[in-house]
Amino acid sequence: MATDALTPARTARLHRARLALPLVLLALLAPAGCDAAGGDPLDPTSADVAEDADPDAGAMGGVKPPCPFTAAQVSEIVGQSMRDDGNCLFGDGKGVASLAVTTASPAAGKMTYEYQYDQAGKQYEKVVDLDRGEQGYLAVKDISGEAVLIDGKGTYTVTISSFGGGTAGNEKILRRALDAIPA
Repeated sequence: MATDALTPARTARLHRARLALPLVLLALLAPAGCDAAGGDPLDPTSADVAEDADPDAGAMGGVKPPCPFTAAQVSEIVGQSMRDDGNCLFGDGKGVASLAVTTASPAAGKMTYEYQYDQAGKQYEKVVDLDRGEQGYLAVKDISGEAVLIDGKGTYTVTISSFGGGTAGNEKILRRALDAIPA
């Protein structure tokens, strides 16, 4: 047995790591600890910092939307019982199947979109453009998939892994997830 087999847990870690790279790039582009208005972005009592400040709002512009789903909604979308594992990550409780949503402002999503699209073309069997929102794509293969949707409310990156439906089943799950995101 090969020691570097692609297990469901390893697949999930790879997906999370792949999603982290664009966020790291965004963090490097934003000036650390700087606020053009003069307030301290780390001090919530600062007059220049909004009460519901979003890290994407400064250099990236816009507001990061909240997680669009509950565990009950995800369970309905994927057709099996799922639990909320926190931070918009939903799992089957067995460490196998997962659905995760990463949100960002529309501007932040536009900055990393071409990179994500290019990477999806290298990683997945099928990549199709979405006809919803400002930009978007859906990418799938036999054990996983991802979809990126950028609209006026925000950027939503949905990743799924190990639901057992093959390429067609993963596409159906991602399309149902996208349809459930409020327009």
